[in-house]
Amino acid sequence: MFFRDIHTRIRFFFLFIFCLLIIIVIRVFYIQVFDYQKLSTLAESLWSRELPIGADRGTIYDRNGKVLATNITTTSLVLIPNQIQNKEEVAEKLSEILHSDYEDMLAHVSKKTSIERVHPEGRQLSYDVASKIDELGYDGVYLVKESKRYYPYGSVLSHVLGYVGIDNQGLSGLELTYDDYLTGKNGAIKYFSDGKGNRLELSEVYEEPQDGIDLQLTIDLDIQLAAERELDNIMSKYTPEHALILAMDPDTGEVLAMASRPNFDPNNYQDYTTETINQNLPIWMTYEPGSTFKIMTLATSLEEQTVNLFEDTYYDDGSVNVDGATIHCWKSGGHGAQTFLEVVENSCNLGGYTGTFLSSKMLI
Repeated sequence: MFFRDIHTRIRFFFLFIFCLLIIIVIRVFYIQVFDYQKLSTLAESLWSRELPIGADRGTIYDRNGKVLATNITTTSLVLIPNQIQNKEEVAEKLSEILHSDYEDMLAHVSKKTSIERVHPEGRQLSYDVASKIDELGYDGVYLVKESKRYYPYGSVLSHVLGYVGIDNQGLSGLELTYDDYLTGKNGAIKYFSDGKGNRLELSEVYEEPQDGIDLQLTIDLDIQLAAERELDNIMSKYTPEHALILAMDPDTGEVLAMASRPNFDPNNYQDYTTETINQNLPIWMTYEPGSTFKIMTLATSLEEQTVNLFEDTYYDDGSVNVDGATIHCWKSGGHGAQTFLEVVENSCNLGGYTGTFLSSKMLI
């Protein structure tokens, strides 16, 4: 009886071990076949690192295909702290080249992170500075491609185009309004390292950046340049507080030119005040149409043939009463007897009102 119980227990024990092995085999099979891709991706994320490659923003053109905003290629400094051996020496050399504080640079090269950007002194470096860093040949010190926005015509159309920040994000104007379209998708050079950050001898993977979508405006650069030139002449001759020009196609409503003063150079936006940068006067500033509206009312009168410019006359005595309100002419005592052509030439308030009255009466 005693031996029978022992044999029974042994059989149950081996049966349990056998079932456990079957479960382990099934689980391993499931992991290897069904969960392989998921686990491989998770494992790869633990030992893969990426050096970013900046994408170009979309180019902005005028209506005739002339470039208004484009990109130039620059380089930026990226550090892999775990790969840097002599951190004090590297920090000293980099701070000398970048003319930055040694303690700040030492903090960058010693930071407990997989990838460290040196910002802002390490961004958008000149060719000479990038060459000096490259000649150092230090492990863990990398130069990566970045795209910098460039406006070939400087301050021309500056308020309309706007500007972008150091990370190539639109901050004002069309650059901000269409930022989602103009912004591309950054690429990367993917490499592999162990848990201590040491680079593994595995092939790098290149992920190509995707450039942003181009944008074509209704602006005509030739008309825009003429408008800018005239605004400069106005500012020089009359020194007004501000001035603006807007040119449109009357048939389509397309904006052909838009400019205002004061303006700024979006290539160096940091040199200007926020008030100067953010005031696109043709769409920001409110103002009364004033005497310019007289042309519209007179044109309506001519269209409806209620006024003859050369034969019809109007006598301006300086004021007129309209529903209990007295409207005065800008000239004290009025202009006296005038043809309606002279009403336009003199910008006569009361003559303009009469033209409006005649045209509206005819339309009614």
